[in-house]
Amino acid sequence: MGVPTLRVTMVRTSPERGLLCALARRADAAGSAGEAGRAAERGRGAAPSAGVERRLARITRTTLPVALGSAVAVIAAGMLRGRPIRDTIGAGVGLAVASVPEGLPFLVSAAQLASARRLSAHAALLRHPRTIEAAGRTDVLCIDKTGKLTHGRIALVAVASDGHSLPIERLEDEQRAVLAAALRATPRPHNGGQLEHATDGAVTEGAEEARVHRTTSAQGWRRTSSLPFEPSRGFHATRGRCGQRRILSVKGAPEEVVQRCATRDGRRLDSKGRKAILEAGEKLAAQGHRILAVAERQDAPGGKLTDDTVDGLDFLGFLAFADRVRGTARDAVRRLADAGVHIVMITGDHPGTAESMAGELGVLDGRRVVTGAELDDLDDRALDKLLPDVGVVARGTPVHKVRVVQAFQRLGRTVAMTGDGANDAPAIRLADIGIAFGTRATPAARAAADLIVTDDRLETLLDAFVEGRAMWASVRQALAILVGGNLGEIAFTLLGTATTGTSPLTARQLLLVNLFTDLVPAMAVALRPPQPEAAERMLQEGPEASLGTALTEEMVCRAAATTLGATAGWLAARLTGRATRARTVALVALVGAQLGQTLLVGGRSPAVILSSLGSMAALAAVVQTPVLSQFFGCTPIGPIAWSIALSAAAAATASALFLPHLVERIRPAIPGMD
Repeated sequence: MGVPTLRVTMVRTSPERGLLCALARRADAAGSAGEAGRAAERGRGAAPSAGVERRLARITRTTLPVALGSAVAVIAAGMLRGRPIRDTIGAGVGLAVASVPEGLPFLVSAAQLASARRLSAHAALLRHPRTIEAAGRTDVLCIDKTGKLTHGRIALVAVASDGHSLPIERLEDEQRAVLAAALRATPRPHNGGQLEHATDGAVTEGAEEARVHRTTSAQGWRRTSSLPFEPSRGFHATRGRCGQRRILSVKGAPEEVVQRCATRDGRRLDSKGRKAILEAGEKLAAQGHRILAVAERQDAPGGKLTDDTVDGLDFLGFLAFADRVRGTARDAVRRLADAGVHIVMITGDHPGTAESMAGELGVLDGRRVVTGAELDDLDDRALDKLLPDVGVVARGTPVHKVRVVQAFQRLGRTVAMTGDGANDAPAIRLADIGIAFGTRATPAARAAADLIVTDDRLETLLDAFVEGRAMWASVRQALAILVGGNLGEIAFTLLGTATTGTSPLTARQLLLVNLFTDLVPAMAVALRPPQPEAAERMLQEGPEASLGTALTEEMVCRAAATTLGATAGWLAARLTGRATRARTVALVALVGAQLGQTLLVGGRSPAVILSSLGSMAALAAVVQTPVLSQFFGCTPIGPIAWSIALSAAAAATASALFLPHLVERIRPAIPGMD
């Protein structure tokens, strides 16, 4: 059974953590008990994945009646002409067997495996090859900016006090006092390791650079208790003693810290004063900085330190952090947007900071910025209506990520979700394709992910999307080889039967055609890697673009060219020689026409070239070897017959270059193609 849709009630205290744990347990239970069912629902399971399987089933439903009907037509035409019943039935059955594209499921699975193997060599590890199919369908990417869109290393660049902001290398006493208070509200690393939050590390490094200590402006200060930072809390608080005084130091999100402030520089704060402080912070955030507010209480009460006891603070100032945008990330975002991927940046930053960064990256693209608090005020229906117009969720938490994923899925979108924290695991697990950036991700995030990007670069994720889209294009071209070629064989056989009362090719020859034109060349096309210069075009591919009208057009074009080549070679040979010779020329022309078109599709792929030329060489060996030739109902042919067959095949291949334009013009008149 699939992961159930959960209605999430948003809270801002510890129950939020319980909700995330419940979601994680639900997701894990669904993953262990119903992986196949969930995959059938979202494309993350049963082989082949649901999107491809559905389209393959539709192709089979269409081609099977055609194959059986053509076989019946061949048998009926032979009986009406008084042909031997045994030969007539043999020809009909042979046509039916040869016309069924039995290699479809194997071909798709092989294409997925090849894509997964190529990605593994480029720092992208797939939990299962079928994940590549979901990557090719992805049209929503939810992503945090830190480490993916930016360099992932923020630094303290300025400190503001009383509206006066100075860079870290030129701090005055007022700014140094703000930084010292922020340092007191910063945890120490455990056992000499790294701090859990990047901002804590930036504060520590900035203080070292500015030669500011925890005891600056608080001689003899020592820590007694603290409240760690949590997304639901929005701040870190530390209480310490300085002589007989208790000092409560707090740093965190401005909207959380300022509402707990009672004074500023000793003067009472009212709602107007708090609003002015927040507006000053928004101006700093609009410059592309991440902002934290700093406050202290000099006469803090004793007792247990809780969220409720963090109040009565005196506002001191702001810390401004910066994390530069990756130059390559901007181009990756543009390419994804051009490919129709809706990018939603979910970040814990201030809305002004998030909007500035999103504008620099091109993420917004006319969409709006909302906050996690705004999402909390919306029910599921209102959220579904809002999200298509959202480009950034600021002050977002892991619970907001869960709601965003579920909302887009309710809208029928295919969602990719990135994350690196343990609290991100439920959203990663619920997404159609969960992504963890390896060096930063926790074990829980990696365990929940379908795709792990080991080099933490957005460009690698773009490569995965290109591979996913390219897989759809390769599968389309391979399906056109299998199905379109078979339809051409059917059309040629029906034309020949209508003319002479018997199939132009024997059952063994029809099977020989499939041996040389179907599986090996089609497999080579499906497995070939996307060309670097075609990456932009590959991003435009996808299940609807590749396996819809485009596939139908390619099958029609291939069927028409194959029919023309085989018919031209057969008719020309009938006028210049015996029936067996004409049958052999038709066989060579038919195989040559299909292999020629395969070479057109395969481009410069060595595998496609070798498989096509190898198939043609094998056919020539069969035709020219007397015993084999006789077994397959052929006869060795001379230069003239070879010239006829190869000329017909070349003409058919050349016609394949112009047929798409003709089909495009007549498409509205063909049922089922428009």
